[in-house]
Amino acid sequence: QVDLVESGGGSVQAGGSLRLSCVAHGNIASRSSMAWFRQAPGKQREGVAVSYVSTGDTNYDDSVKDRFTISQDNAKNTVYLQMNNLKPEDTAMYYCAAEEHPVPWYSLDPRSYRYWGQGTQVTVSS
Repeated sequence: QVDLVESGGGSVQAGGSLRLSCVAHGNIASRSSMAWFRQAPGKQREGVAVSYVSTGDTNYDDSVKDRFTISQDNAKNTVYLQMNNLKPEDTAMYYCAAEEHPVPWYSLDPRSYRYWGQGTQVTVSS
């Protein structure tokens, strides 16, 4: 069993930055995947970024490339999402997700992940 706890959300103006953190409690395998998703009201949950724990390889949704960076501190079982140049359309609840193996093709499909956090709200005003 793995419990994921997110933090770092908040309200910022467009162009601002936030860093989200996700701490994984439990037995995270060294070959796991950790990812960030987001869900705006009335919209489907969408993948933002994924990282393979063992290699540090990453993948991003096109909407956040060059603005968001996923990183990890394996010693702390923590994954981060640095979000720069935030836009109002980035407003959403952000969720951390994990799976105990490298998800195929750096998948950003939520069905590829078994474990989920409770989410942290990010609000960007224009």
